[in-house]
Amino acid sequence: MTASPLLSSPRRTAAIVFILVTAWLDVMSMGIIIPVLPRLIETLSGSTSAAGLWNGLFVALWAGMQFLCSPVIGSLSDRFGRRPVILVSVAGLALDYVLMALAPNLWWLALGRILAGVTSSSFTSVFAYMADITPPEGRARGYGLIGAAFSGGFVAGPLIGGVLGEVSLHAPFWAAAGLSGVAFVYGLFVLPESLPVERRMAFSWRRANPFGALTLLRSHPELSSLAVVNFLLYFGHHLFSAVFVLYAGERYGWGAWQVGTLLAMIGLLDMGVQGLLVGPVVKRLGDGRTMVLGLTFGAIGVASMGLAPTGWLFVAAMLPNALWGLAMPTIQSLMTRRVSESEQGQLQGANNSVGAIAGIISPLFFGAVYSASVGPHPFFPMTGSAFLIAAGVLAVAAWLGWVAARDARGALLDPTLDPTLDKGAAGQ
Repeated sequence: MTASPLLSSPRRTAAIVFILVTAWLDVMSMGIIIPVLPRLIETLSGSTSAAGLWNGLFVALWAGMQFLCSPVIGSLSDRFGRRPVILVSVAGLALDYVLMALAPNLWWLALGRILAGVTSSSFTSVFAYMADITPPEGRARGYGLIGAAFSGGFVAGPLIGGVLGEVSLHAPFWAAAGLSGVAFVYGLFVLPESLPVERRMAFSWRRANPFGALTLLRSHPELSSLAVVNFLLYFGHHLFSAVFVLYAGERYGWGAWQVGTLLAMIGLLDMGVQGLLVGPVVKRLGDGRTMVLGLTFGAIGVASMGLAPTGWLFVAAMLPNALWGLAMPTIQSLMTRRVSESEQGQLQGANNSVGAIAGIISPLFFGAVYSASVGPHPFFPMTGSAFLIAAGVLAVAAWLGWVAARDARGALLDPTLDPTLDKGAAGQ
């Protein structure tokens, strides 16, 4: 497999900068609302226990739309190019934040989360864009840069959201709408197209529907195994979107400013891991071992968070947890080597659908676990029970990842096992 012609021209560097800045602005707008959305839900629902269930439901609604729309958007980007899909999605996200800023009740807020799920599906095109302009051996680092851009957005976003949330629970939504508007204007004028016309694929509803897109993940045994690991990673990660803000307030008494600051610290650590460590670690250990290392440290970090009796020990647990960031880009890199260049958008859509399935189930599950861990008569004995369960999920993912990476490594050493691989990819 080869990268786009952009790879051999000075425009490649510019293209990478453009997509990273666009992704950074997009994620920063999303990060702004994280410290206040659960508290807005709590205000509208009337109780902490009900807020846990409603917040889990809202995250599940968002993920459900990701499941339905990601394969469609990925396939549309394979047909019409990445640029128009990204621009339309970012503009839609700006309008969605305006809707949520004006939401008078939970039902309007639910509609906003549904629309956010549709427009946020553009992340499939962002990952496909990077695959277009990066050779297979450099994709782990490329995806690490995207992860670092995402993390950079979460550094600035929660800080801004935490400060604005002290003024008004609605102010962060207006700020998010403005940032999404900036991302749209920026992309409109500077983002080049990455997919040449001759490498585009005709749109087909058979491939674009979520169940049809998932068939791509069954095209190779190693791809299917990695998809399971990807699912478990997403399942564990949605713990934070479902209960983190509520848990931090309940156990440690942290408000919007403290939570926003902590989320920014998590984003800063993750940015360092994905932007600086992924490349050197992959060069030394390879994609597979790096993936397993990241999942293992993720399990250790999340378990430590659930057991931390004080806020300072919770903060200390962020250090091993940050190495979890080694897993996502290496999973993506291993998977992109198993499909052709014209199927990269479809693959990312299928991956997003896998994440969305986890996003439907996981927030409902962890929201219910959290609700059963607080209150006057909790079912679970520990407030951090949801964190301990998530740590177990990541430990299982690490073991399955080790098995999947071993099988994938064997296939890569023998290019006859996969006709889509060229000699260069097989030698990686």
